[in-house]
Amino acid sequence: MTILVIAEHDNASVKGATLNTVTAALKCGSDVHVLVAGNGAAGAAAAAAQIAGVAKVLHAESEALAHGLAENMTAQIQAVAANYSHILFAATASGKNIAPRLAAKLDVGQISDITRVESADTFERPIYAGNAMATVQSSDPVKVITVRTTGFDAAAQDGQAPVAIETVAAVTASAKASFVGSEIATNDRPELTAAKVIVAGGRALASSEKFNSVLTPLADKLGAAIGASRAAVDAGYAPNDWQIGQTGKIVAPQLYIAAGISGAIQHLAGMKDSKVIVAINKDPEAPIFSVADYGLEADLFVAVPELVAAL
Repeated sequence: MTILVIAEHDNASVKGATLNTVTAALKCGSDVHVLVAGNGAAGAAAAAAQIAGVAKVLHAESEALAHGLAENMTAQIQAVAANYSHILFAATASGKNIAPRLAAKLDVGQISDITRVESADTFERPIYAGNAMATVQSSDPVKVITVRTTGFDAAAQDGQAPVAIETVAAVTASAKASFVGSEIATNDRPELTAAKVIVAGGRALASSEKFNSVLTPLADKLGAAIGASRAAVDAGYAPNDWQIGQTGKIVAPQLYIAAGISGAIQHLAGMKDSKVIVAINKDPEAPIFSVADYGLEADLFVAVPELVAAL
């Protein structure tokens, strides 16, 4: 069995989610290929060739692939799909955009958000916001899978001598969709899904001004990314791209500090795999304490500045 991983990249390097996806792919079989599709993506292809466990890199270059449009990426993957038993994507916005379309085109079912590989055709995935785990088995000839990256360790980069990079013919652009533009939010902090430390706030912070004035100094001390619960985002205290949870981003940092977050199941689904969880909340019955490694029953407006001063 040969497995294909679809790389996410910025043309110069592959993103961290791809490394976790490669680890999942290696549990399906030993022959893992990576597809790097883009425009000017030779640097990313070279980086993919050094990921430990990868046997070959496929490199497709075209202006049609520059922005990762689902219509064009699906056609590109479909052009090489016949050679593979499994096609894996990270369960990111990009992967969730392309994988369902590919599965439909190949007339197979999609296996979503896997957290464990039991065998080449059997996988574990969360259901009911992570309250239960389902074991699913697929008899499809090609298995289209999205991988919850927090469930797998990242494969080593620069972990081997570079493998062969094979150039594949690029597809022509689809007439059904075209790239118009994008607005990219700039942030000098680590990317939320790749951060080793995250400081997150909830509705108890009461306003966007307090959200920033209380959490920013702590995040600065720790070199952390800042996240938010859905309640804080809905209240306008934090931007949408900071939301952590079932309908936000799934994270698993080394350290997660939750300040003023009660711990609704929607939020816990997005962060409970963090290695160390610290909860600060004045409500002793807050559900967040059930998953916390360290819980501080205190007023966050007192405790967080004291923590910053101690650091």
